[in-house]
Amino acid sequence: MARRLRPVGIDFVGAAPVRLVFAREVSASPERVFHALAEDLAGWAEWFPGVTSVRPAGDGREVRLHGGVRFQESVIVAEAPERYAYRVEATNMPGARAWVEEWRLLPEGAGTRVQMTFALDGTAAFRLLWTVARPGVGRAFRRAVTSLDRRAAGR
Repeated sequence: MARRLRPVGIDFVGAAPVRLVFAREVSASPERVFHALAEDLAGWAEWFPGVTSVRPAGDGREVRLHGGVRFQESVIVAEAPERYAYRVEATNMPGARAWVEEWRLLPEGAGTRVQMTFALDGTAAFRLLWTVARPGVGRAFRRAVTSLDRRAAGR
């Protein structure tokens, strides 16, 4: 059963006890990257490792990962084409208490610098897990953004 998380705002991105920040340059324009993030929900499963589905649900969206992890999310910032952020409202992931993910899209030459921040709070075990998982999460981010770039270039 999914547990409700503490509702936090966008300011949590700078204040979270655990912050994982990753960045990568891609050739796609900020507009194309923003479209893939904010509008092509079904496409997430094709470019983000671990995601099996993303679909609209009520005022937000439902995300499912391999292994059965589920998230109910609400978009809290959608400033095309520079910024996209969402808060996890509920999840079945043990130990989570508050969670925001922010994507910043900055023009970089003819392409985009994509920066993603995971802002997290939870039990001590949850915080430790995410701190230890940082290298693997970074690899997953780099693979995802590379796949997203190929998908966006194919439009």
